[in-house]
Amino acid sequence: MTDTSLTIENILAPELTLCRAPSSSKKRVMETIAEQIQQHDPSLSDTEIFNNLVARERLGSTGIGQGIAIPHCRLEGLDRVVGVLLTLEEGVAFDAIDNQPVDLVFALIVPKEATSEHLELLSQLAEKFNEKAFCDQLRQCTDADSLYRRMTAEGS
Repeated sequence: MTDTSLTIENILAPELTLCRAPSSSKKRVMETIAEQIQQHDPSLSDTEIFNNLVARERLGSTGIGQGIAIPHCRLEGLDRVVGVLLTLEEGVAFDAIDNQPVDLVFALIVPKEATSEHLELLSQLAEKFNEKAFCDQLRQCTDADSLYRRMTAEGS
């Protein structure tokens, strides 16, 4: 791995980690993600992020089962990968493959000219979220700081 390799630690900022966010629907989750990114980087359009997330979701749900979703999209003019982690106050219907409500969300916004490196990152996320004990630890966090630390902890 090179120093420029994409890792969860490199793309997730503490400001983009929300613990027990209120959310009433899949659409509201997407809006929250877009708003958070725009607040973090005002040069990015929350409307464009939201529309791209929704467009990607129309191709097939990013709900991967067991209460987990990894919504993702490409964004014109973005020069880095941006991650957003949310745990939700209550699970929301997400058209997940197992039809379970989603309460753990990691969104990935990548540059328009995304490479295989970005696919590798999606794969890393899916692998991490495949560990039930890890997901349980994330769900038990009560504040954004502990959630961020748990998500970025080495070797977890």
